[in-house]
Amino acid sequence: MQHALAQARLAWQAGEVPVGAVVLDAGGQIVGAGFNQTISCNDPTGHAEIVALRQAAQRQANYRLPGLTLYVTLEPCVMCIGAMLHARLERIVFGAHDPKTGACGSVLRVHENPVLNHHATVVGGVMADECAGLLQQFFRERRELARQRRLRLREQSDVVPQGTP
Repeated sequence: MQHALAQARLAWQAGEVPVGAVVLDAGGQIVGAGFNQTISCNDPTGHAEIVALRQAAQRQANYRLPGLTLYVTLEPCVMCIGAMLHARLERIVFGAHDPKTGACGSVLRVHENPVLNHHATVVGGVMADECAGLLQQFFRERRELARQRRLRLREQSDVVPQGTP
């Protein structure tokens, strides 16, 4: 999870929501890594998990990734867990729960749907405080910057040019 957190910090530096993911092989070697790139790439599928899965699939020369584990700092959404199941990942480990869009227990339990032909082991809450803390700090900072921008705009609009009645 430390490697996924490092990816999340890269996302923050790039102006993205700080979510990071890594894919590990059975020996614990990283075969894929990624962070959110939805804003910079104008890509709604640019989630950290998708970026990491794409890299792992390229390195493995196969879109099927059996025996591999994906670590991600935030509970996957429906799109991401769907891609992970399609890739046939063996295990998914996430940090912070996502009460709005989490598809691995918080809102939905996609990975447990009995009609699906593949199921993965999902472990949630790993280093949850650190993962959630990074997101909370990011959004706190964004809200403060937005507040400061609004104040500056308000101050600028309050200035009346001289010579006007």
